[in-house]
Amino acid sequence: MTTAQEHGGDVRLTGISKTYGSFTAVHPLDLTVPQGSFFALLGASGCGKTTTLRMIAGLEEPSSGTVHLGDQDVTALPPYKRPVNTVFQSYALFPHLDIFENVAFGLRRRGIKSVKKQVGEMLDLVQLGEQARKKPHQLSGGQQQRVAVARALINHPKVLLLDEPLGALDLKLRRQMQLELKRIQTEVGITFVHVTHDQEEAMTMADTVAVMNGGRVEQLGAPADLYENPRTTFVANFLGTSNFIEAEVAARSGDDLILKAGDCKLTLPTARCTGPTATGAKVLAGVRPEKISLTHADDAGRIPEGRNRITGRIADSSFIGVSTQYVIDSPACDSFEVYAQNIERDARLTPGAEVVLHWNPAHTFGLDAAQDVEAGASKVEEDASA
Repeated sequence: MTTAQEHGGDVRLTGISKTYGSFTAVHPLDLTVPQGSFFALLGASGCGKTTTLRMIAGLEEPSSGTVHLGDQDVTALPPYKRPVNTVFQSYALFPHLDIFENVAFGLRRRGIKSVKKQVGEMLDLVQLGEQARKKPHQLSGGQQQRVAVARALINHPKVLLLDEPLGALDLKLRRQMQLELKRIQTEVGITFVHVTHDQEEAMTMADTVAVMNGGRVEQLGAPADLYENPRTTFVANFLGTSNFIEAEVAARSGDDLILKAGDCKLTLPTARCTGPTATGAKVLAGVRPEKISLTHADDAGRIPEGRNRITGRIADSSFIGVSTQYVIDSPACDSFEVYAQNIERDARLTPGAEVVLHWNPAHTFGLDAAQDVEAGASKVEEDASA
């Protein structure tokens, strides 16, 4: 992380919290958002992510702690005195002004007379130069969203805050806008802090993601690291899908743990286990559905040595184009999910078939078995009031 003395665009939250009566929306947290990064606060409804964003913006007063933007303590400053701008899901464009005047609004309010060059550059940045004289209602949702971003960026904030900005768009447009926002952020180099409940959105755009749960940061890291190395069942389930096998540490072999799960033996790299590693300890062995291969029981002899393997029976299968998603019932784990790419489909892999699931032991991660296996699994669509 860069230090605030070197850069003016760092966001540093120190011991910041928010309580409403007896309810704690955000437990004391420390968070540093590096200068020029695209940072996402990700979590389900009510996890405290929007409250955290609003405390950075000055729209919510912290119950404790401080907010620094660069080396400036802004905790006591009102929103309009902070070098930040916020883009909301509703866009809040002025319907009676055309696009040019919507973007120019902040400059004119500051008494700047000559706005044409700056507004033109900003509309070009968001690829709306041709639309300058249209009214907001004449634009699509994605275009209105880009106008809102341009209006915020023209004030040259040190930090742009985005509160569920793509929530009102349909899926295809949302995916286009994810790439568009990332491009804009890369071009302007301003720190973006983005609140979302959409895992794909956070992982597509952000350099760093803070997964929030119950007013706390559950895990912080690069998207790929969070996905491959979840430290809790909540993160493992919230970012994609995970299979968990309840197991016991039977022995240690070099850099690996040997696990016993029913009548199966599994190998887990010790470095990938955040749970206990002593012999006899209970752990959850996790593996992602796309890391697993599925072989019909008749061909079990062809599976290479050294792979983790469990047996089961196909309970259900769904063809979804890119892949086929299987649900396997196994003594080691109920409703084991496997995603197989549709390259060479085995016609025998239908419900009722006996199969062997196998994978590279390096793709196994281990968590403390005291955790709730279902935590984070219900990814419910939310409103933007989290």
